Amino acid sequence: MRKIHKIWILPISILLVITSLSFTNPGERYFEIAKNLDIFATLFKEVNALYVDEVNPNTTIKIGIDAMLNSLDPYTNYIPEDDIEDFRTQSTGQYGGIGALTSKIEGKIKIVMVMEGYSAQKNGLKIGDEVLKIDGIDITNLDREQASDLMKGQANSDVSITVKRFNEPYPITLNFKREKVKIHNVPYFGMVSSDIGYLKLSEFTIDAGKEVRNAVSKLKAEGAKKIILDVRGNPGGLLMEAVNITNVFLPKGKEVVATKGKIEDNNQSYKTLNQPVDIDIPLVVLINSGSASASEIVAGTIQDYDRGVVIGQKSFGKGLVQITRPLTYNAQLKVTTAKYYTPSGRCIQALDYTHRNEDGSVGKVPDSLKAEFKTAHGRSVFDGGGIDPDITVEKESLSPIAYTLYTKGFIFDFGTEYYYGHPTIADAKSFKLTDQEYENFKQWLKGKDYSYSTRVENNLKNLEDNAKKEKYYDDIKTHLEELEGTLKLSKANDLDDFKSQIKALLEEDITSRYYLERGSIESSFDADDDIIEAMKILNDKEKYKKILKL
Repeated sequence: MRKIHKIWILPISILLVITSLSFTNPGERYFEIAKNLDIFATLFKEVNALYVDEVNPNTTIKIGIDAMLNSLDPYTNYIPEDDIEDFRTQSTGQYGGIGALTSKIEGKIKIVMVMEGYSAQKNGLKIGDEVLKIDGIDITNLDREQASDLMKGQANSDVSITVKRFNEPYPITLNFKREKVKIHNVPYFGMVSSDIGYLKLSEFTIDAGKEVRNAVSKLKAEGAKKIILDVRGNPGGLLMEAVNITNVFLPKGKEVVATKGKIEDNNQSYKTLNQPVDIDIPLVVLINSGSASASEIVAGTIQDYDRGVVIGQKSFGKGLVQITRPLTYNAQLKVTTAKYYTPSGRCIQALDYTHRNEDGSVGKVPDSLKAEFKTAHGRSVFDGGGIDPDITVEKESLSPIAYTLYTKGFIFDFGTEYYYGHPTIADAKSFKLTDQEYENFKQWLKGKDYSYSTRVENNLKNLEDNAKKEKYYDDIKTHLEELEGTLKLSKANDLDDFKSQIKALLEEDITSRYYLERGSIESSFDADDDIIEAMKILNDKEKYKKILKL
């Protein structure tokens, strides 16, 4: 029982943090804390003693803690000691490894990216290699995370990886020395035209601001007269790095974000601290539904000061700030302490976790409750629902056939075979699959199972099921069979009808084999509607000025 008592310290410490804020009268608050902790302790003792099977205290209490914190919001989390290393990787972008990314594709763990300059690349690991063993341990039945953990370790330690490589008759064992791997916040920057520079910002870990500053300076040195900053799919990170990034384009002393919470110390205003790189260069910020938190601070601040045009789709809508607090036994608590507000005064938090529905679900802030704010030049912007772009680009959804070919690994496997059949290709921006090569891909697919259901097919099946239940089926059977026949004929042409989508996925995968992450990014430029729209706006000086009321 002594071991179990030690484990109680963890939920008790968390409950003290969370519950202590729930009551206004101190005497009532402490009584409620003591009462509920006593109930929790006695309940667990009874369950542990009487439950029909053995109770794992670590698992059971972890579930209880997670459920408690999840009732607050999705961002208040308990991080046990076993998960601290992954948490540090997310916060710092650093880990000990060889610089390779894996994915489980149709039950096989394969190398899907090799990071430039690290041990994996230097010692011959290839995209497409199927991992069989790590340090002699068979990983066939492990999941991707378990295999990834085996690859990681202390810097300067050795690791061997046995792989099955395309066209090689026997497995190959490669030896690597682990090193400190830094995931770059800016994985790519380059020129998309003679005078437009582009940089992709995918993280907000330490030094994100420095990386953006360096990228913009180098792009200007290469001839950039206009800049595209891409934060699409960026989930956010360190708030101060968002401040540092906006500082690249805004003067020193400008407010970027204010945080407000129930504790006075959490009410702070964050201003730019350094001299900017360029406060006049025309700027576009790209966002989408995956742009959250720090990404929204950057986009919202640029928008509020009318410093640049925001293009893409509505952002995620996370206006909450978290801090971490140490707990006993080397655990941590990540807890929401405040909401953040952009310079115009708006909070872009989209979901109201404080007022839940009767079933416990969370609703979005209704339009009727959204407040209007003004940018520096008097443009209207609104709170309560993410950042609305100045120009919305409608995105074509991925077709069912393209999605299936991608998720089942057929795009990836064809890319592997293409790589070993072509020693070189054109540069990533220029590379295009020929029509004959696409026909070769169609032939390669023959005999492979890439069956899929379209939304129309699913709707038709639901209609048929409901018709049978409600006794209408015999009346409409002929019509349904005609529709099914028409759909089959139409579906047979999907490889041609969605050729442009499938080709774009193939080209992105293939170029990554030769030029790694840079290649996959550059190959997408001419098919990226957001980038195309950004270039159009940046090349139309009058329209750019009109949008920003300059």
